[in-house]
Amino acid sequence: MTSRRRTLAWLALAAAAPVAGLAHAGAYEDFFKAIELDNGAAVADLLRRGFDPNARDPKGQPALIVALRGDSRKAAAALIAARGLKVEERNAKDESALMLAALRGNLSAARALIKLDADVNKTGWTPLHYAASGTTQDAAAMVALLLEESAYIDAASPNGTTPLMMAVRYGTADVARLLVEEGADPTLKNDLGLTAIDFARQADRADMVDLVAQAVRRRQPNRGQW
Repeated sequence: MTSRRRTLAWLALAAAAPVAGLAHAGAYEDFFKAIELDNGAAVADLLRRGFDPNARDPKGQPALIVALRGDSRKAAAALIAARGLKVEERNAKDESALMLAALRGNLSAARALIKLDADVNKTGWTPLHYAASGTTQDAAAMVALLLEESAYIDAASPNGTTPLMMAVRYGTADVARLLVEEGADPTLKNDLGLTAIDFARQADRADMVDLVAQAVRRRQPNRGQW
């Protein structure tokens, strides 16, 4: 082999070395540490060098779900921009990336995921259930976004719980009001026979009880006082 060929061969091996090196434990740990610290630049660098954007942490959580749950927004943006990302990768609880973005009120991530065909109306618990439970300043905007993207407003969870029920127990008054104004049915019951008013009462949220009771009376004007 000539000196020139040996040099070219060495350069090719050197260029490939960073990618091959990503298989070792150190790179794996660095990747998830960068996500935890919301170091978007480090995540993007590892992805450019060949790290799998669909890698799972030791608990089996997809990297993007880890980033979104931890509200690591720069890391999440880097992952969403990565080639080969599988936006519908789920964890053991059947949570999707869009569900976690919805819960955290991460509008930019939610919009990007929807453009990548994330399922707005997945079966079971939906992104709208999670958005309705959120308490961030963008919670109402997130609910509005999902409704604009044809999220089913009265989606039933595996136990029949609706987004309105989640909102009145865990979410904000703005979100509950928005759901009612957009047509959520306040009279529905879950598998335990509980309505949205029952959820609000269990949480001792008098303002939510009043909000839902007014919605019920508008639908059933002859019904008695709550």
